[in-house]
Amino acid sequence: MEKDEKYLRAKKKVQNLKAFYIHLTVYILVNIMLFFINLLSDAGNWWFLYPLGGWGIGVLVHGLSTIAFFNFGSDWEERKIKEYIEKDKIER
Repeated sequence: MEKDEKYLRAKKKVQNLKAFYIHLTVYILVNIMLFFINLLSDAGNWWFLYPLGGWGIGVLVHGLSTIAFFNFGSDWEERKIKEYIEKDKIER
């Protein structure tokens, strides 16, 4: 049973990483396209920087949550549950 849970958690992490790579790839490709559209249409006004920056913040947050900084997955939940159980035992 524990092996199945570990496999499912690992599979979920791989799926999240894959989704991030897809998001990053689309971000790069679309912003390259926007850069050239901007360059060809109005080179004096660099409007492509607005979607680049706004969307870039989204990609950054997605990357941080995928990699580890905001990892509140099932591992974290299990650790917190055990922590509260142990804390409750000590208080009683």
